[in-house]
Amino acid sequence: MTTLALCPERAEPAQRIAGLAAEAMYREVTLTPKPGLVDRVSNGAHRDMDIRLFMASIRAISPWFAHFYAQGEASAGLPAPQTLWAIRPVGLACEQAMFDATGGINTHKGAIFSLGLLCAAAGRLANSTQRLTRQRLCRETSAICAGLVERELRSRTVAKTKGEQIFLTSGLSGARGEAESGFATVRRFGLPQWESALRQGLSQQEALLKMLLALMATNPDTNVVSRSGLKGLGYVQRYARRMLNCPGLSGEKLALALSNMDRALTRKNISPGGSADLLAVGWLLAHYPA
Repeated sequence: MTTLALCPERAEPAQRIAGLAAEAMYREVTLTPKPGLVDRVSNGAHRDMDIRLFMASIRAISPWFAHFYAQGEASAGLPAPQTLWAIRPVGLACEQAMFDATGGINTHKGAIFSLGLLCAAAGRLANSTQRLTRQRLCRETSAICAGLVERELRSRTVAKTKGEQIFLTSGLSGARGEAESGFATVRRFGLPQWESALRQGLSQQEALLKMLLALMATNPDTNVVSRSGLKGLGYVQRYARRMLNCPGLSGEKLALALSNMDRALTRKNISPGGSADLLAVGWLLAHYPA
């Protein structure tokens, strides 16, 4: 399954970014081996998910990305934060389609949030004469999310969700903070690692694995914290940094090291799902000029 045939370079902007968003989810789940995460050969730390469930989820979610774009385009004349309110009904409907396809299991809620925002940002920029770039997409996403952490996390005194509880106890803002920053972790660490790997002659699959490691080494992943606390987060980040510092880590050596890391994280019930979502964001952004 691939959607790139639907969004060549000369496709309409809406078709292109919606197709790339769908393809990004597919590239993320099929990338193998991924430590603690669902991939082609392992369910990682998940007992209620497998790759078939993720594929069903992707099929249900994919048609909604064009709606995110359309709402972004329709609200382009409004202040950027109002686009967030405009796309909320689309996000909720998309999540419901996911839950219907998965029997109530949350496979892609974080990806819907991040990729949906990028599609909406592209919609807001649709009538601009300037070329669509990573910088412009990320800057517009940041503008859409301006004040989000303050409104939905910092102003809360009683936590009603796991994300709110983590923010109150540790100050980690999760997907909201990453989006409000314009995906700073992806831009500062993920994409540079991807580009460095490609310059060194690694395959795109290897470059994606290196980007995932860079994200795991730097992302304050609230998915990890929710399962294993700050101690677990420190373990994941140190492990990923050690791997990135290994010379000549490619090919079979890279695959073996990641398989060992998968077993280690699975034993500890750790799943770096936030970094997996950012990997999809990074893959999409890599298809736009820097």
